[in-house]
Amino acid sequence: MTRIGRLKRRAEFLAAARANRKWVAPGLVLQARANDASAIDSADIRLGFTASRKVGNAVARNRARRRLKAAAAEVLRETAVTEAATDLVLIARPATVMRDYASLKEDFRRGLKKLGIVLPTQALS
Repeated sequence: MTRIGRLKRRAEFLAAARANRKWVAPGLVLQARANDASAIDSADIRLGFTASRKVGNAVARNRARRRLKAAAAEVLRETAVTEAATDLVLIARPATVMRDYASLKEDFRRGLKKLGIVLPTQALS
């Protein structure tokens, strides 16, 4: 089973942005980078979530982050990861709050597939 950790420091978020592996969908922006396998956190995948003020007020930003966390946890439970150590940053967009939950999960699945983090057949099932 895939172990999931969290990105917590600003430097980790910036490193994922510098990696230039990005997928943009209507419900989210997904950034990915291979992380150092000998990092302090021994998780296979580390996730980070962010929402800027463009998403809305504090209530909307928190709701968007919660929806992204739930979608990511559900999708990652269903799929096998091909890259051993990966950092993923999910960035909320203004449509994240109002987007259908199934569509939000599908955005994340397609992003994982396009970035080569899961096998294509697993991402579509």
